Amino acid sequence: METLSIAGLTVRRHFRGGQPILVYLPGIHGDWTLVTSFRAAVAPPVEFIELAYPDRTDWDIPDYAHAVSAALQQLETSRFWLLAESFGSLVAWALLEHWRATAAQGESSQGASKPEVQGLILAGGFVRHPWPAGAWALAALGRRMPQGLHRVLLQAYAGVAGWRHRQAPETRDTIHEFIERRTPENRRAIHARLQLVARADYRSVARRTHRPVYALAGGFDPLVPWWWVCPWLRRHCPGFREWRLYGRADHNVLGTAPRRAAADVLRWIREGLGPRPDGPPA
Repeated sequence: METLSIAGLTVRRHFRGGQPILVYLPGIHGDWTLVTSFRAAVAPPVEFIELAYPDRTDWDIPDYAHAVSAALQQLETSRFWLLAESFGSLVAWALLEHWRATAAQGESSQGASKPEVQGLILAGGFVRHPWPAGAWALAALGRRMPQGLHRVLLQAYAGVAGWRHRQAPETRDTIHEFIERRTPENRRAIHARLQLVARADYRSVARRTHRPVYALAGGFDPLVPWWWVCPWLRRHCPGFREWRLYGRADHNVLGTAPRRAAADVLRWIREGLGPRPDGPPA
């Protein structure tokens, strides 16, 4: 594993030289701690690039996208798939828009390789959150929560993590790291990201995206309603190909159904462009 600090991001590169390359954009918590079992299931043969966002409150979603773009350019990664979890899906849409605008304006640096996104996979992701008021409410609730109560809730989460991640032992083993990363600075960054979720709208980007787009969803997801998001993508995103629903998984689908998700992701990568189904497989 190679660890680098690039453009404000902490970047970890696993199984360098593997093919294809899968770039993981984390969710609202901002790091790789909940994707460990999924990574173990795909890499190798896949080269897996994962990153942690800085705990900043002044970044907008395009700032995240520009940092990721700069990191991939420094890594000399030109052909890859994006795996975007929850909040990371907004970063992914912003990346596609950034690269489209850069190509249209001819602003690529001389000799720099142009990024080729071979496909986008959303995990509990969305384009515009159907319930922006809910994101505002969560941000306000978290901001007012005393630090002591926050630590109690984290310890309660650790208590149920063994059951929640029973299908993901590698992820279960990172729960201590997950809790340690929930610092006061991280809490403030999460509140800021929730406000970004409430404001963001990338429907226009999705409507003109023709590269392959896939989606993973957990059956129990009170945060992002897959029954709203996935049908919208099927109707409005020209590149949308397929979505998979895992009934016993939750919003963190990569952490609660890692091996099933990995099998579908590897299949999608192998198939590349495939026929569009009328709905989710059973």
